[in-house]
Formats: sequence, C-alpha cells, structure tokens
Amino acid sequence: MPKASARHILVATEQQCQALKTQIEGGADFAALARQHSTCPSGRDGGDLGTFSPGMMVPAFDKVVFSAPVGAVQGPVQTEFGYHLIEVTSRQ
Repeated sequence: MPKASARHILVATEQQCQALKTQIEGGADFAALARQHSTCPSGRDGGDLGTFSPGMMVPAFDKVVFSAPVGAVQGPVQTEFGYHLIEVTSRQ
C-alpha cells in the first residue's frame, strides 16, 4: 500500500490560503507560516502530518497527496475543515 508524508497549512478562507502560497513562492518558510497561521494542531509542528496511507485523510486531501509532485506546494485545496496548502514531503 502506498504511503506518503506531507505537511499543510489550514486556514479559514481561500484568500488567506492564496496569500500564504504567494509568500511561500516568494521564499517564505512553509513551517514558519504554518506555526503562525495554521488552525490545525499540526501547525505547532510546522504543519507536519507524519506518514499516512490512502483513506486516512479526507478524499480531497488524499487526492492531492497521492498525485501531486513531491516538494511542490499545492492549493488552495478546500475540505470541510477549510482551505489547505499541502506539500508532499515523501511518497512510497
């Protein structure tokens, strides 16, 4: 079964998510922004979600994690929790 590791930033609005993505694309540190802005408890760990298998996350999140290029920031991705920026850190 495939496994992936990812980190994310969860915010309430698509606009905030896009603004953070622009900052990351401009060189801002993903983990620092996650600690500062993410509403998910993983924000304390720079957004790190650890390693997981398909089906352990909500479908929209899973779809990105198991298809996006490793190391590229994806988003905004909307789920019932809000808007995510997602970076796949590894996949096997």
